[in-house]
Amino acid sequence: MPEDIRLPPADPAPPAPRGAGIDWLVPCPEGLYCPPGDFWVDPTRAKPRAIVTHGHADHARPGHGAVLATPETLAIMAARFGPDQVRGQPLGYGERLTVGDVSVMLAPAGHVLGSAQIVITHRGRTAVISGDYKRRADPTCPAFEPVPCDLFITEATFALPVFRHPPAAGEIAKLLHGLDVFPDRAHLVGVYALGKCQRVIRMIRDAGYDRPIYIHGALAPLSALYEDLGVPLGPLLPVAGRARADLAGELVLAPPGAVADRWARQLPDPLVAVASGWMGVRQRAKQRGAELPLVISDHADWDELLQTLSDLRPEETWITHGREDALAHAAAGMGLHARPLRLAGYGDEDDDSPADPAGPQPASTEG
Repeated sequence: MPEDIRLPPADPAPPAPRGAGIDWLVPCPEGLYCPPGDFWVDPTRAKPRAIVTHGHADHARPGHGAVLATPETLAIMAARFGPDQVRGQPLGYGERLTVGDVSVMLAPAGHVLGSAQIVITHRGRTAVISGDYKRRADPTCPAFEPVPCDLFITEATFALPVFRHPPAAGEIAKLLHGLDVFPDRAHLVGVYALGKCQRVIRMIRDAGYDRPIYIHGALAPLSALYEDLGVPLGPLLPVAGRARADLAGELVLAPPGAVADRWARQLPDPLVAVASGWMGVRQRAKQRGAELPLVISDHADWDELLQTLSDLRPEETWITHGREDALAHAAAGMGLHARPLRLAGYGDEDDDSPADPAGPQPASTEG
């Protein structure tokens, strides 16, 4: 980041917790602060200098003085907030940059296009901030890469043993089978605008479906950006202006909020599907009106979270946004030292938002 914008933090930082020999990364109410680098990671409020893991709204905020992120994340932020709201410096995967007194590298997180783990090295110790991640293959973004570290800061969105997601290809096969069984019904799929939409489209294409896919207007800008960034999605057509009868037997993608809205009434007898990691929870699927729940998540499930801790075996693990206590307990059973951070402001994103599998869930704030 340019040195001409090097400023002191906007808010005083509390004393740093000492773990894994790292006292230079500080959990604060508005995010993680690195004093020797004088920057914040995914802060929930505008800061002079921020490193952003990915473009979802709970991690990427407008108004920062300067942003360090992957080129794809900067492009997504500019598309969402406007170019004048993103003063950014791109950093590719595997490239290193000295920021203040620390070394910073970005590694693939496998969450959405451009998503990155933040790798910070200082005084011979390394901390890795995962952001949101998954370990499964995704045709729209590079796969998660485990990075050896002393401190690992992990998400915990699906950190309960009940969350073991099935193979995504099987969920797509269920959707395409529905087209054969109900050829007169529009198949309306609720997907979030960033990441889930494009991943579902790409998996549909990889399954051999080459017909046009109809999309809600809210999904068009980021889908076009994905195409510009090298992710082919095949023919996409707007729903607007189509005769109702023309959409019979067609695939239609829309934000989850539109699935239950008057907008959906223009479709012929829609069969409603929703693609989300929460669709494995019957009550959540019922809330969303999903006749065909598709358990497709862009977050690590329980087994993936444990696999990651086993692969890395860091000296210390900090756990954030999700089922923090459950994952900390499981980590302790693996002989690892872990503790919850209890940071607020994360989870209400364009993807699956944390919720209690045993009870009613709030809808995500964006679609």
